[in-house]
Amino acid sequence: MTSTTLKIQGMSCNHCVMAVTKALNGIGGVKDVNVNLEKGEATFNRDDSVDLDQVKKQIELEGFTVG
Repeated sequence: MTSTTLKIQGMSCNHCVMAVTKALNGIGGVKDVNVNLEKGEATFNRDDSVDLDQVKKQIELEGFTVG
């Protein structure tokens, strides 16, 4: 497992937090998701087989910008 933190732009409310959390929890091999609205970031653990580009794509599909 690799601990990962991504900056996420565009979150403005708890609905945004839930959307990002749901997107991350929907990826196999991603666990312990914590999305922090105030910091504008998501922290999670991922198996080494999980492609970080795929994680970013899932977040972007929800309408947010990673980075």
